[in-house]
Amino acid sequence: MMELVREPQVPRVEIPTPIYGHLRRLTDAGGLYEHAEGTTPRPEHGYCLDDVARALVVVCREPAAAELDDLREQYLMFVLTAQEPDGRFHNRRQGDLTWSDTASLEDCWGRALWGLGTAVARVPHLRDRALAGFDLGSMQRSSHPRAMAFAALGAAEVLAVLPEHRQARALMTAVAIAVGRPAADEAWPWPQPRLTYANAALPEALLAAGVALDSPSLVADGLGLLGWLLDAQIHEGHLSVVPVGGRGPGESPSAFDQQPIEVAALADACARAHRIEGGRRWAEGVELAAAWFAGINDSDTPMHDPAGGGGFDGLMRGGRNENQGAESTLALLSTLQQSRSIALDARRTVRRSMRSVG
Repeated sequence: MMELVREPQVPRVEIPTPIYGHLRRLTDAGGLYEHAEGTTPRPEHGYCLDDVARALVVVCREPAAAELDDLREQYLMFVLTAQEPDGRFHNRRQGDLTWSDTASLEDCWGRALWGLGTAVARVPHLRDRALAGFDLGSMQRSSHPRAMAFAALGAAEVLAVLPEHRQARALMTAVAIAVGRPAADEAWPWPQPRLTYANAALPEALLAAGVALDSPSLVADGLGLLGWLLDAQIHEGHLSVVPVGGRGPGESPSAFDQQPIEVAALADACARAHRIEGGRRWAEGVELAAAWFAGINDSDTPMHDPAGGGGFDGLMRGGRNENQGAESTLALLSTLQQSRSIALDARRTVRRSMRSVG
């Protein structure tokens, strides 16, 4: 396993709690609007399965919140309606509720399986319908590593409650091959020539597959790649994530436009690593991600709207993109969920320690 070389000191900052007001503002009977101008939805751009599947993950992570029941139902129906009989998914839906694209096995397929798997694991009354969609979709395989990684996260959710599920387990085996193993170059162990988008989903998929398949080597690869990726995105004690144009070997570590999806993917992966391995390293990764949204970033700019709970669309040099689209809002909510989970785990650990001392 690649050695982790730094232990960052996380800046002390107040982390907001998830607020779902803006997510509701972006949602109507047709789905979840992809874009917004400021806080105002832009219906002319329609809906996108990528976002709705992410939204299904986020609202299903809040099973005790009965006030989100309608959103869970609505997002699940959107995902299932996007699926074709062969398991592929449409991604683009227009305002008149027609699909404007050809069903595919691209990222939307993987994210749909992630959303369906999360519904299977977290919301019992949605399980049967979500599992039927997952079973149909998981018969397919994508040629895109990130799509396979997203699908693996859904398979991990299914296996958490149905550990003998054959298709989910078979998908995990395929994912380990699709993502790839670390390269031999210690300076650039990443299994691809460039960092692009949602990068931490790749090592997180290896972690999920390693646990599901009882493979310590896969877990070690996932931890090593995640540690390298986290270290590569820390600048002067705060996160400085890969910009929208990506980053290759030898390129400057600090650049703009930084996207919230990068921060959310890192928070998800570090939270999974923490559940597997424990320790402060991964908890601090989640805390750095939450702090990025709170304004501890390259532009010293908060990336969340405390009024409605929306996330801003990009961190710019000296400021931010003021629009609050679906992807950015969901990235914020997801990161705050992981931050809250890490904080709860820490409190439980303290209480257990106190009881053992007593």
